[in-house]
Amino acid sequence: MANTVLVTKSFVTPFRIVFVMWLMYYIQSEGSFDLGFLGILPRTFKGLIGIITGPLVHGTVQHLISNTVPLVFLGVVLFWFYPKIAYRIFWQSYVFTGMLVWIFARSFYHIGSSGFIYALGFFLVAYGLFVRDIRTILISAVVVAVYGGLFSNVFILDSRVSWESHLLGAVVGVSLALITKYLVRDATEVESEAS
Repeated sequence: MANTVLVTKSFVTPFRIVFVMWLMYYIQSEGSFDLGFLGILPRTFKGLIGIITGPLVHGTVQHLISNTVPLVFLGVVLFWFYPKIAYRIFWQSYVFTGMLVWIFARSFYHIGSSGFIYALGFFLVAYGLFVRDIRTILISAVVVAVYGGLFSNVFILDSRVSWESHLLGAVVGVSLALITKYLVRDATEVESEAS
């Protein structure tokens, strides 16, 4: 029974985010208007809304699909293996990446969830390297095996892509891993059903 609850919990939050992403794309495509104004526009008051809405907006269906698959995979891995800290890491990755993009990125609308994805991916790998027990190292190895491209692409400076989101997401992920190592006794511990 506990495993069934864990499986269900592991999928719920990532799939909710993905559902909203697809819903927003559907609204945008059916309404024939661009939701890009909901992206992060750095260092502007109107761009602050993008910290919350920017990761949910995508320009093309290919962009949406390319963010959906890793977001589901990395989100489920996080919630499955680290249930004690998953909500905190998930939402801090989301918000802190957006905040850093708003502060440091180039002045244009940054959309898509790739920065958030980089934060999750880098957290999962860095946490294994920092903690160095067999379970966390295996989780890191699986993430690298499946999404090693995240790590090779973080420093590709393409003016057509929000490379700042990738880089700043990686910084957030590594920072959260380091902080978690010193603040949480056992992040792999499964929470009791009563909690």
